[in-house]
Amino acid sequence: MLSSNPATAGALYGINHTHWAINRFSADGQPTFDVIGPYQRGGGGWGFSAPTRWTPGMTVRVDWETGVAYPDGFPGYADDAKYETWAKKIRMQKRQLSKQVSLPDYTHQKTCGLTVHFLPCDDIQVTTSCYAYGHPDYPIKTPLHLPEPTVCPGTASR
Repeated sequence: MLSSNPATAGALYGINHTHWAINRFSADGQPTFDVIGPYQRGGGGWGFSAPTRWTPGMTVRVDWETGVAYPDGFPGYADDAKYETWAKKIRMQKRQLSKQVSLPDYTHQKTCGLTVHFLPCDDIQVTTSCYAYGHPDYPIKTPLHLPEPTVCPGTASR
């Protein structure tokens, strides 16, 4: 968890490097208010506070839900049984995930909230950088379009 050092509030954003939608996410319980489609940026929220002074061991808990981005086969609402079968299939593809990650050292740097990078294999990276993704000084250089492995290390395929 973040330390008790005084802090200033900042924005909470996400960058999705996967083919799944990020239906919702939060950082230390602070929610965003936007879905992030595959290979997109978004989220949007206010009130994530990084303490003014970074200390070793600082972490942030990110909770998120993934799901199919563009579901096929929508049957309409006229036939309740068909609709419920389709909706159940979509719900079964959703996954709730949570991960506690270290905040990178931001000593002698201005902080601007938190940006969460959602990566294949249910991994994430975070930064408090004020630079925009893609700027030469932005600390995370991961390409937006990452290949999705068939099997993730240490897990079964999704």
